[in-house]
Amino acid sequence: MSDEVPPARVSSPSLTSDRPAAVDFQGVTKIYGQGTPREYVAISDVTFTIPDVVDHGEISSFLGPSGCGKSTVLRLVAGLEPQHPPTIGTVTVLGRPVVGPGADRGMVFQDYTSFDNRTVLDNVIFGLECRGVPRRERESEGLDWIAKVGLDPRRDSGKYPHELSGGMRQRVAIARTLILRPRVILMDEPFGALDPATRLDMQDLLVRLWREVQATVLFVTHSVEEAVYLGDRVFVMATTPGRIVDEIRLPAASALARETQSAPWFHEQVNALHARIEQVEAAAKRPENGVSHRIQAG
Repeated sequence: MSDEVPPARVSSPSLTSDRPAAVDFQGVTKIYGQGTPREYVAISDVTFTIPDVVDHGEISSFLGPSGCGKSTVLRLVAGLEPQHPPTIGTVTVLGRPVVGPGADRGMVFQDYTSFDNRTVLDNVIFGLECRGVPRRERESEGLDWIAKVGLDPRRDSGKYPHELSGGMRQRVAIARTLILRPRVILMDEPFGALDPATRLDMQDLLVRLWREVQATVLFVTHSVEEAVYLGDRVFVMATTPGRIVDEIRLPAASALARETQSAPWFHEQVNALHARIEQVEAAAKRPENGVSHRIQAG
């Protein structure tokens, strides 16, 4: 790696044994339309723990075929209906049961969720406005975050969403979330609609900002490459019903996305995960769906 390329992640987190987990699922099942002819099991007996890593945070990628419940998991953490509450089991964030949305969690969706009638600046500072932060203070902080996500505060802050590209609108959504400094950040395929080059740029942006806010990130994606680059751990999910079949720890990336993709370890892990996803999809077509297990990598 060139000395001119800064490390993307730092691989020296410290854990505190008595610190509550950032996110904890215990035996979580979500059934829609229970007791009706339309009953559907979205996820079944999902159990995992993501630690609250001191002064560091962690990115966990959730990977699997469509319909495996990745978004259901995220929305249960967010406390959003109709996914919340779980039918069976418990979901806790930072040691507290999830009872609904909260300021300790922020969410970025795949859809561009800006308010069309508000400028970039007013979109970014919306949460601070709701908190009653004085205008001068919130606008100053908003301009700082516009710059942090790679937009030009002077040129872009007064634009409206319809004047922005998809990548720019996602930058606004990320700034609007991170300006509130949530402890847990939930991202539901936020880069899925972007072109490949912009997607890599946004991955690098996310890692850089994650290092600053030191939050726990849960990142849902269909891209194996994205899951491997971003994830300190990857949860592989299967479908019918949705469940976790693998939890894989990964080495921390030490370069930007474009450079990391040429590293031998990256190709090995991507190929292994592609093979595992193929197994998961094949198993979904059989009566038996495999047995959950966890593996360690890197």
